Amino acid sequence: MIRLAAILLAASATPALAAGDYPFFSLRNTDLIVLFGFVIFVGILVYFKVPAMITGLLDKRAEDIRGELAEARRLREEAQEIRASFERKKGEIKEQAERIVAKAKTDAEFAAEQARSDLEVSIQRRLKAAEDQIASAEAAALREVRNRAVQVAVAASAELIAQNMGKADANRLIEDSIKTVDSRLH
Repeated sequence: MIRLAAILLAASATPALAAGDYPFFSLRNTDLIVLFGFVIFVGILVYFKVPAMITGLLDKRAEDIRGELAEARRLREEAQEIRASFERKKGEIKEQAERIVAKAKTDAEFAAEQARSDLEVSIQRRLKAAEDQIASAEAAALREVRNRAVQVAVAASAELIAQNMGKADANRLIEDSIKTVDSRLH
């Protein structure tokens, strides 16, 4: 009711009162007709409780906005927690990666040292094998030289004996050899 009175007071201060051409309460006064139409329109709105509906819709919208804001705050806090968790995990993974790299360096140094020592052992073995082969080759060469010297000496002796020995000497040597073989075999 207070609203209606406020509306009527606002409408009474119209330019139609100042114009003075027609009396204020005349149907020819368009301002009055507009005022009556407006009042009727507002009355219909009030009768059908449109302001209450609008207020209810606005209140519902305000509640929805409050709920959305609360949800947004909750999601923000959750996102911050997740971000903090990821930051912690990132730090842990970085530390783990540094440990892995350090271990890999240590393992690589150990493997390199092991390879060096294995290489030295292998070189020593090969040197020993080469020295053994050289010694074996020297011994074989000496044997071959001796054998060849013996062959040459035997051949020279045989030739020398053949030239200086007669038939009688040859027969005597054969008989002595047979006696020697006979005495040794029995």
